[in-house]
Amino acid sequence: MVKISFFTSLTTRFSFFLLFAFGKMRDFFNIIQDFRKSKKLVGYAPICSGMEDFYTRRVYHRAQDCANRPISSAPDSWIDVVERYSNDNNKTLHRTSNSTRCINLGSYNYLGFASTDEYCTPHVIESLKKYSVSTCSVRVDGGTTKIHSELEELVARFVGKPAAIIFGTGYVTNSAVIPVLIEKGGLIISDSLNHNSIVNGARESGATVHVFQSNNPAHLEVVLREQVAAGQPQTHKPWKKILVIVEGIYSMEGEFCRLPEIIAICKKYKAYTYIDEAHSMGAVGKTGRGVCELLGVDPADIDIMMGTFSKSFGSCGGYIAASKEIVRYLKHACPAHLYATSMSPPAVEQAICALKVILGEDGSNRGAMKLAKIRENSNFFRSELKRMGFEVLGDNDSPVMPIMLYNPAKVPYFSRECLRHKVAVVVVAYPAVPLLLNRARFCISASHSREDLVKALEVISKIGDLNKMHAEDNRKKLE
Repeated sequence: MVKISFFTSLTTRFSFFLLFAFGKMRDFFNIIQDFRKSKKLVGYAPICSGMEDFYTRRVYHRAQDCANRPISSAPDSWIDVVERYSNDNNKTLHRTSNSTRCINLGSYNYLGFASTDEYCTPHVIESLKKYSVSTCSVRVDGGTTKIHSELEELVARFVGKPAAIIFGTGYVTNSAVIPVLIEKGGLIISDSLNHNSIVNGARESGATVHVFQSNNPAHLEVVLREQVAAGQPQTHKPWKKILVIVEGIYSMEGEFCRLPEIIAICKKYKAYTYIDEAHSMGAVGKTGRGVCELLGVDPADIDIMMGTFSKSFGSCGGYIAASKEIVRYLKHACPAHLYATSMSPPAVEQAICALKVILGEDGSNRGAMKLAKIRENSNFFRSELKRMGFEVLGDNDSPVMPIMLYNPAKVPYFSRECLRHKVAVVVVAYPAVPLLLNRARFCISASHSREDLVKALEVISKIGDLNKMHAEDNRKKLE
C-alpha cells in the first residue's frame, strides 16, 4: 500500500481543485457566450456529458500529448516516436514526418520478442505465406488451423494444465470468459486492483461482485467468511459457486500476488480460483512459467489460469488453461470462441516460436539467457531507482516498476522532459489510478543493454532533481 504524506496529499488535492475550479468557470462563461447561438439539435440530449466529458476537456486535453504517442518502428529496446504539434492548446495534435529515437521504457516487450528474432521471424513469415494474415472466420467455422491447435497444446504443456483455449485478444479473454463461468446466483470476489477486463467481465456475468483489499489475504478471508455465512441477497440461499479472481503481477503496482495464502483460503471456503497472468507468464520464474513457479505453487491448485501473448511472447491474443472439462465447455459456450474472428495465424506462429525458444526447443539456450537477462535488468533498474531516492512500487524480479509522481502537474512535465531527453515512458494518472496516486510506470525488457538502462537512469535522475520527485526520507539516507 502507498502511504501518502499529509503535505503531498494536501498539495495534490489543491492542484486538482484548481484544475476543476477553473474548468467549471470556463464552462460557465462558454454557456453565457453561446447562449444566443442557435441550437441545431433542439430537444436532443448531449451525447458527451457528465464528469468524464468535463475531465477529458478540461484536464486530459492539457496533457494529451503525453498519451497515444504514435511510433514508427518495432517496439524494441529503442523506438522511433513520431513528433507531433498542436495549434489549439493541445485540443488537437498533428503528426509530422519526423521522429525521435528513444529508449523504450513503455512497451510490454519483456523477453525482447517484439522485434526481429533469428528463430521466430522466419517462421512467422512462412506462416504468413501459408495461412495469410487472417482466417476470415470464427474458430467453429473455418478459423481453426493446424497451428491454432498446436498453440493450445503447447500452452497447456507450458503452464502445466490439461488443456487450453486461445482467443483473439487478452482483454476479450477475461471479459468474455468470466460471464460464461459464473452467472446470477454466483459470487465473484475480485481484487480491488484487478484489470478493467476483469471488472467488465464480472459486471457482465450478472453474479454478485464483492471486492477485497488488493493482495490482502486476511481481508479476502473476512469477505469470504461474511458472504458464505450470509448467502445470496434476499433469499440467503447458498451461493451457486464462488470465484476468486486475482492477478499474477498487478500491472499498475509491479507487485506479485500473494498466491500461496490466497489459494489456502480459497480451499478452506471451497471457492474456485482464477488468476490473470498477463504480465507474469513468461516474464518471471526460473523457466518463465509465471508466479506459480516463482512462488512454488502447484498449477493444479488453480482452477482457471489466464494469460496473454502480447507481453512476453511478442504477439497478440490470450488463453485460458484449465481442466479438459472447463475448456470443452468454453469451446461450446464462450461467445469469443463462437462469434469472434480467430487469432491471426502469423500471431499464432509468433507465440508458438517464442514458447519454443523459452522451452529450449529451438535448439539453443537463448530462452534461458533471456529469462536471466530480464531478472538482471529488472533488479538493477529497481535498485538504482531506489538508490536515487525515488518512491518505487513493486517487488524484486518484477519487470514492472512504477515511481510515484502524485501531483498532476508533475505527470506531463516528467513525460515531456523524458521525451526531450530521448527516453519514452508511460505516465498514468486519474482515472486509470486513484486521484492521488499519479505515477510513471517503467517496463523493463531483456533486450535492454546495461548501457541503455544507465542512460535512462541518468535522465530520470536529472528530471527527478528538477522536479523534486525524490522521496525526502530516502534523500536523507543518501546524505
